[in-house]
Amino acid sequence: MARRKTENRVDLSAFDQAGARVIDNPLTTEVEDSYLEYAYSVIHSRALPDARDGLKPVHRRILWSMSEQGHRPDRAYVKSARVVGDVMGKYHPHGDVAIYDALVRLAQDFSLNTPLIDGHGNFGSPDDGPAASRYTEARMSREAMLLVGELGEGTVDFKPTYDGSDLEPKVLPAAFPNLLVNGTSGIAVGMATNMIPHNLGEVVAAARHLITNPEADLDELMRFVPGPDLPTGGQLLGLDEVRRAYETGRGVVRIRAKAQTGLLEGGRGRQAITVTELPYGVGTEKIIEAITDEVKGKLITSGPRRGQRQAVRLQGIADVKDLTDREHGTRLVIECKVGVNPQALLADLYRLTPLESSFGINNLVLVDGQPRTLGLKALLEVFVQHRYEVVTRRTTYRRTKREDRLHLVDGLLIALIDIDRVVALIRASDDAGAAKASLMSEFGLSDIQATYILDTPLRRLTRFDRIELETEQEKLRGEIAELSRILDNEDVLKQVVSDELAAVTSEFGRPRNTTLIDGDLKEVLAASIPAGPLEVADDPCQIILSATGLIARTAAESEESAEARKRSGRVKHDTVRAIIHATARGRILLITNRGRAFKTDVLPLPVLPEQSGTVSLRGGMSASELVPLEKGEQVVGLAPLTPGESPGLALGTRLGVVKVCAPEWPVRSDEFEVITLKEGDEVLQATWLADGAEALVFVTTDASLLRFPAKLVRPQGLKGGGMAGINLTAGSSVVSFNVVSTSEASHGEPMVVTSTGTQVKVSPFSSYPAKGRATGGVRVQRFLKGETELVVAWVGPRPVGASSTGDPVELPEPDARRDGSGVAVIMGPQLIGHHIERD
Repeated sequence: MARRKTENRVDLSAFDQAGARVIDNPLTTEVEDSYLEYAYSVIHSRALPDARDGLKPVHRRILWSMSEQGHRPDRAYVKSARVVGDVMGKYHPHGDVAIYDALVRLAQDFSLNTPLIDGHGNFGSPDDGPAASRYTEARMSREAMLLVGELGEGTVDFKPTYDGSDLEPKVLPAAFPNLLVNGTSGIAVGMATNMIPHNLGEVVAAARHLITNPEADLDELMRFVPGPDLPTGGQLLGLDEVRRAYETGRGVVRIRAKAQTGLLEGGRGRQAITVTELPYGVGTEKIIEAITDEVKGKLITSGPRRGQRQAVRLQGIADVKDLTDREHGTRLVIECKVGVNPQALLADLYRLTPLESSFGINNLVLVDGQPRTLGLKALLEVFVQHRYEVVTRRTTYRRTKREDRLHLVDGLLIALIDIDRVVALIRASDDAGAAKASLMSEFGLSDIQATYILDTPLRRLTRFDRIELETEQEKLRGEIAELSRILDNEDVLKQVVSDELAAVTSEFGRPRNTTLIDGDLKEVLAASIPAGPLEVADDPCQIILSATGLIARTAAESEESAEARKRSGRVKHDTVRAIIHATARGRILLITNRGRAFKTDVLPLPVLPEQSGTVSLRGGMSASELVPLEKGEQVVGLAPLTPGESPGLALGTRLGVVKVCAPEWPVRSDEFEVITLKEGDEVLQATWLADGAEALVFVTTDASLLRFPAKLVRPQGLKGGGMAGINLTAGSSVVSFNVVSTSEASHGEPMVVTSTGTQVKVSPFSSYPAKGRATGGVRVQRFLKGETELVVAWVGPRPVGASSTGDPVELPEPDARRDGSGVAVIMGPQLIGHHIERD
């Protein structure tokens, strides 16, 4: 039939001569009719999912084709191109690219909670597309078999394919709520659908509750389905908006990445933000691109400022690394600059990048061929009714099959009662038709029964086969009765559907991925904004090195808050080895026993927690987390980078060398030596001098103590090897080196603590006279029988004993005798520190 589109009437003579029939139709009417046909076709045949099985036609055809071709989970993988070609040639007359894209989505575990295709090869990522269909392989997943497993039992209607050469199902039986579990998206003409995934176990639990409680309201169902569950995890904010979407079928939810702040691994104490879960549909490359645009200023591509960059809105980021892999999953590390509050930076990242994104829920689906927007309860009701119909049709099919078989078994048993007569009738008949007629008239058999008896070999008509047939007859009657009970009793039908759903959850249920944050979205977002600026205030604080080697800082505070703390009570630190003053955003030096110095930032150091007015040093961090220490190397002192009026850093070594290192630190190097050590020597203690009026004290293993003024030691540069501090006797070495100030009355009178491991002695520092540098000392403790050397010594204010694990050990009362032997102490101290009051 020929057609001509025109707005006005035309001359039809040319067509009349050819004998053609011409229909004169206005162009506007033709366009409207054609457009409506096109829109209807897109809505029903391409874009919108069926509410029963949750599949669009292309997905349904892919699964049907793979099922028909035998590409099941227990079979080998086949080329994806083979599947695409079969689907395109038989069922879906559209482009192969569209079919392959649909197949790929069914295989992506970051797109679906329960992938329906078991893919082998590169099926893409949230950032990148898949490999070509000729490179990938596919087969149906075990979950997909739940959608197609009952197709051969008359459970659904079939329709002709596009060319009428074959049949395809109108809908799949769908043994689980695929639409809610996996979600879907599609754009039709004038409408679109966008459904968010949910947890399989939660949705099934809600469906089962609805089966037993059809009048259940939305709040009851949300006890089982509290919110969406995305395959990529993350955090979903504001459940009030989720409830609105469940009620009306439309809504917008906010999804946020899951991230944590902490020290950067191997980053010398730098802070970092580690992202482990991303919003649905967002990849790491998209995040990195957005961060780069915000850090550099996004390039303007149109308008009068085209080619220029907008103002930088994101600050405080030093580096971004994508460490994502298949073994560990998502891992995006965002390194913070020094002095940046990572919580405030994370809030900016949520605000300015796709680390926080929105998902617009629009539950538009086909119900009885008509597009409708459904809420949570309506979607569950449609699925449950579909399962009722599927199970009813399946049960009817199975009962019919068993009734047909029982009819044949009954006929065989009738024939077996008088088998000789049956054989005689058959032998006396002229042909098969006559034999069948004789059997039907003689034994009262039906046409089907008589035909089956004639087709049955005589060897089966034996005594043993009769027993088997009678057993089968009883079994069939029992199965028919059970199937009839399902069809005749609605409660039994509901129980069957509920039990089958429970079995699906038992086999395929998985824990929830997405964390739900309850409340109104605006209130949740407001509560998540951290207090304080992006950059930490450069307030004064104290850096503390404990006797166990832990480093920490006190909380930075203003003069007002510090004064308030003084009024409320002084804070003391136990077993402190060294302490210096700095600022929260400043830098300090860590001095090791091998004479090396490392620059490190103060901000990454943990703030000591307060407990009942005392600050616990157990909250500190190991120096190896801050700087790259070698095996056996440990931090023995602290120093500020800004020297002020100090003459320098005092160091004492195990071989009796003393050095005051002039504070002329290199600017461009973060690691350098502060003393040149002889072979076999090491630094015992490095202490920052306040004004040079302190006393330097050596204590040796043979119980000799030497004190002399620090001003006797001339400051040296970094390359200097120091000078003689104390004369050592043969076989002895230095066990302790300390810097003591006698002018700080607030810290109490300095004490000397020595220990042989079993005996501990505490004596006033004033009992020991000052001598010259490079001389021998005076006796500090008298050895008892069996004692040969000191193992621990400490000189300083407010001495505190501790074990090697940092547990406190009570020290004896001071003994003014220089040659006393000390007091026996259980678990004698292996470490000695002191109390320092916070100024």
